[in-house]
Amino acid sequence: MNADRISSAFKRIEDALVRIERAGAESLRVQSVGDPDLAEQHEALRATVRANIAELDTLIGRLEG
Repeated sequence: MNADRISSAFKRIEDALVRIERAGAESLRVQSVGDPDLAEQHEALRATVRANIAELDTLIGRLEG
């Protein structure tokens, strides 16, 4: 994988994460009114996604190195 393709892949992932974060925040704001369990589930999902993104970052770093 060349550096340009890796850089492009990172950019697409980062852009997607921004869109996901915005949509998730809006959805949580709208849906969690009166549902504290939903907010807790959302935070657990966010933690899982962060861990998966960190794993992807590590794997891509190994490919670069």
